[in-house]
Amino acid sequence: MGNCLIDFSVIKDERGSLIALEELKNIPFNIKRVYYMYDLDRQFPRGFHAHKNLKQILLCINGSCLIKIDDGNGKKEFRLNQQNQGLLIDNMVWREMHDFSDDCVLMILASEYYDENDYIRDYHTFLKKVHQND
Repeated sequence: MGNCLIDFSVIKDERGSLIALEELKNIPFNIKRVYYMYDLDRQFPRGFHAHKNLKQILLCINGSCLIKIDDGNGKKEFRLNQQNQGLLIDNMVWREMHDFSDDCVLMILASEYYDENDYIRDYHTFLKKVHQND
């Protein structure tokens, strides 16, 4: 599946704009959980974990933020600041969220229900798991 930006189609007319998110159509997985974060303080980055199985799409539906991802072999940064764009993050990818604008609302679509056992919260443990099959 990979980690990439997805541009969602916008339906726009004189009344405003609409974006539809549909599982297994423009969202490449079944959506089992949706949550969002707001009133975020740019001094306190979030994330700092990977998931063993869960896949996510992050959408900054207001404002902006910086997403840093690491698949154990390379790192990338993405500035989310367009309401019609989401970042697909595959499983076994370390993620960090930084630099939230004052008006940032970050919505996350997840392929699995919350399960603490799916989290890898230690970066060195994450790297070991990524490279154990090398």
